[in-house]
Amino acid sequence: MSCVRSYFLKTERLGFSEWNESDSSLAEMLWGDSKVSFFIGGPFTAEEASWRLRREIEMRIAHKVQYWPVFLLQENKFAGCAGLRPYKNDERVFEMGVHLLPGCWGQGFGQEAARAVIKFGFERLGAKSLFAGHHPANVASRRLLERLGFRFTHEEFYAPTGLNHPSYRLMNPGVTTAPQGDADL
Repeated sequence: MSCVRSYFLKTERLGFSEWNESDSSLAEMLWGDSKVSFFIGGPFTAEEASWRLRREIEMRIAHKVQYWPVFLLQENKFAGCAGLRPYKNDERVFEMGVHLLPGCWGQGFGQEAARAVIKFGFERLGAKSLFAGHHPANVASRRLLERLGFRFTHEEFYAPTGLNHPSYRLMNPGVTTAPQGDADL
């Protein structure tokens, strides 16, 4: 789906926008896709996708972050979402996530989006660290997190799948005090 949007953040090939109430068709396209949402508890119905959209909008209002909608700049085409949400807000720790449509897989868009989100989190938000997790069977996500420098710390229960998900942390290189053990997650 081709869209003309304004972008607050750009990479070489991607533009990051903000979700708004008129994005329900994009939310349904993304989270209603069984391939996209399989590892996060989906596929989701149109109503559930609409709920997720409202949650992202509320996240932006309350915390100034969300899993922002991402577009391919050359085609002005919706690619998915990538962004941050509070994880341990009082400690300046954010959770990072990337959800891309299947047509965007295997082309480096996930890594490009994640690198932009990491930079945004550390440089603009002053995040102490970033947290990320993935479904135990999602090998591609594990590989991406490892390429990005995230380090496995623990397993964490994720209610939508009913499973313990491998969980990782990436420290802000500008933070000099390293946490001791998993207690700081």
